[in-house]
Amino acid sequence: MAQPASAQPKIWHMPTLLQLLRPSPGRLEYALRTALICLLTTLAVVYFATPEPALTVYLVFFLSKTDRVSSIIQSLAIVVLATLLIGVVLLMARPLIDEPMLRVASMVGFSILLLFCTSASKLRPVGAIIALIMVYALDLLGQAPSGEIVTRALLYAWLFAAIPAASCILINLLLGPVPRRLAEQALAHRLELAASQLSAPPNAAPAHAWTQILAEGTTQIGQWLKLAKLEKTAPANELAALDHATQTITPLLLLLKVAAQEPDFPASARQQLAQALNTIASSFRAGEYPARPNLAAHLPGDGDSKYAQTLWQQMSACLLGLTIPPTAAVPASPAANREASGFFVADAFSNPMHLRYALKTTAAAMACYLIYTALNWPGIHTSLITCYIVALATTAETQEKLRLRIFGCFVGALAGVLALVWLIPTFTSITPLLILVFIGAALSAWVVGGSAQIAYAGLQIAFAFFICVIQGDSASFDLVGARDRLLGMLLGFLMISLVFTYLWPVSIAPRIDSGLARLLQGLGEMGRADNHAELQRQASTLSAALSTVERDLGLIRFEPAAIRPSAAWLAQQQQTAQHISRLIGPLLLCLLAASTQPPAARTAIAQRLARLNPSAAGAQPHGTWPPSPSSEPSLDPHLESCLQDLERILALQATTSPEEPDHA
Repeated sequence: MAQPASAQPKIWHMPTLLQLLRPSPGRLEYALRTALICLLTTLAVVYFATPEPALTVYLVFFLSKTDRVSSIIQSLAIVVLATLLIGVVLLMARPLIDEPMLRVASMVGFSILLLFCTSASKLRPVGAIIALIMVYALDLLGQAPSGEIVTRALLYAWLFAAIPAASCILINLLLGPVPRRLAEQALAHRLELAASQLSAPPNAAPAHAWTQILAEGTTQIGQWLKLAKLEKTAPANELAALDHATQTITPLLLLLKVAAQEPDFPASARQQLAQALNTIASSFRAGEYPARPNLAAHLPGDGDSKYAQTLWQQMSACLLGLTIPPTAAVPASPAANREASGFFVADAFSNPMHLRYALKTTAAAMACYLIYTALNWPGIHTSLITCYIVALATTAETQEKLRLRIFGCFVGALAGVLALVWLIPTFTSITPLLILVFIGAALSAWVVGGSAQIAYAGLQIAFAFFICVIQGDSASFDLVGARDRLLGMLLGFLMISLVFTYLWPVSIAPRIDSGLARLLQGLGEMGRADNHAELQRQASTLSAALSTVERDLGLIRFEPAAIRPSAAWLAQQQQTAQHISRLIGPLLLCLLAASTQPPAARTAIAQRLARLNPSAAGAQPHGTWPPSPSSEPSLDPHLESCLQDLERILALQATTSPEEPDHA
C-alpha cells in the first residue's frame, strides 16, 4: 500500500539509507562484475591514451546489466549505432570543419532527432548516450585544425563507445550470470520473503523487503526468461514451466498478503505454508523444478472461519499450480500472442511531450556549450555531457533525481578529492590506480544495484569519482582539472533543473489520473475473466500497474507549486490507490472461489466491479454508491467492506470535483 506522499522515506535519513544499502540477491555479483569491467576499460583507455577517459569508464554503468544477454545486446547495439553515427559525421566533416554556425546547427539538429527517438521509440535505453556521442563528435570537429586530426578525433569518439562495450562483452561472456538462473533466484527470494512474512504476527508491520518485492512485481523475471529463450541455453519445456511459475507467483503473493493480515488464520496453517514455501524456494535455488507440496485438504488447526478456509484452499491450489512439472504442457500466456509493436510508441507523433523533451534537453546542453565556449573554459565541458546523462521526462522526476544527483555528486567528489590528495600522489605505477578504480566502481555499483530510491545516486557517485581520479593516461593528481569537471557537472545539473522546471513543465498528475482510470478498468476485467489463468494474469497486471501509480504519487511531492495539483486532489488520489491496494487480494480470493459456485455469484461481483469505471457502458454514476442491500446480491463481508470503501472515495471525487482538474 502506498504511503502518503509526505510520509514516504527519504534516503538522507540514516535508518532508511542503511535499509536501502542492505545486501540483496545478485547485488554483490553485479557490483564486482561491473567493477571488473571498469578496471578493464580503464586499462584500455590508459593504453590507447584516449580523451575523456573518465567518461569512457563511466559509460560502463549504462551497458552493464544484471544478466549477460542484455549486457551483450546493449553493448553491441551501442557500437553499431556509434559506428553509423560517426560515419555520418565523417561524411559531414569537410563542410562543417570550417563553418562554426553550421556545425552548431548540426549539433542541435542531431540532438533533437536522437532525443526525440529516446523518448518516443525503442531507442530509449541508449538513445541519450548515442546523442551524447554524436554531439561530442561534432564538438571535436571544432577543435581539429586539419583533416588528419579530424580523423583521429572521430576515431577517439568511436572508441568512447567501443572500449567499454568490448570490455562489457568480454567480461559478460566469461562471468555474466545466465538469465534463467537469475529468474530462479528471484522466484526463490520472493517465496522466502513470503514465508518470513507468514511467520510474523498478524498485526506486525510488513518488512521493507516484502513491501519492495510486492511493488517490483515480476516484470524483470519475465524479461530474464525471454532472454533465456533467446540465448537457447535451457530446454523450452523448462523455460515454459518457469514462465508459468512467474505468472502464478504474483497471485500467490497477493493471497499470502491477505493471509498474513488475517487474524483468524491459525498459526498451524501459517507454519505449514511457510514450510512449503521454503521447500519450493530451496528447489528453485538448486536449479530444480519443485515437487508438489503435501498440504492438507482442509484448514489445519482450530480455525473455523469460512473466509480462512477459502483462503487456505485457494493458496493450496496456487502452490500446486506453481509446482507444475517441467514436462507438463503449460498454456501460453495471452500476452505472448500479441503482435510485436513497431519501433515508435503509439503516440510518438501525436503527443507533444516527446518533442518537448528533445527540445528542452537540447536547450540545456547547448546553453552549457555556449557558456563554456564564450568563457573559453573547456574544462567545464562536462556540463554538456551531464545534460544528456541526467535529463528525465517529467518535472517531478527531474527534481527528485536532482536531489539524488547532488547527494551522489557530493559523496563521489569527496571520495575522489580525498584520493587525489592522499593516495594518488603515492602511486608509482598504473596498478594502484586500477585497484582504486575497481574499489570505487564496486561501491558505486553496489548502490546502483539496489532500490530505485537510491540507484540513481550510485550513478552520480561513479561519475564524480571517475572524473576526479581518472584524468589521463597515467596517475594524475591535478586538482584544477577535478575542480573544473565538478563545476561542469553542477552547471549541467543547474541547467537541466531550470529548463525542465520552467520551460514546458510536465506534471506527473495526468499520468496518475490515467493510471487510476486503468486500474478501475482492470478491476472490471478481473471480474470478466473466464478462467483461472486469465484471472491470475489480470491480477498480476493490476498489481504492477498499481505499483507504478504508487511511485508516481510519491514523486508528485517534488513538483513546484505552480504545476502541482491541490492537496485535496492528491489526498483523494492517494486514498483511491490505497483502497484499490486493499481490494485486489480479497477480490482475487473471492473470484477464484466463485469459479466453483453458481454463476450468479461471479456475475454479482462482475456487475459490481463494472460500476467502478464510470466510462464503461451501463455504469451508474458514482453518486449512487453505495447500493442499497436490497438491490444487490450479498458478497463476502471482507470484499464488501473493501468495495464500499473504494466506492465511497470515488463518489466523493464525483461530487467534489465534477469539472476537469486544473493540472490537466
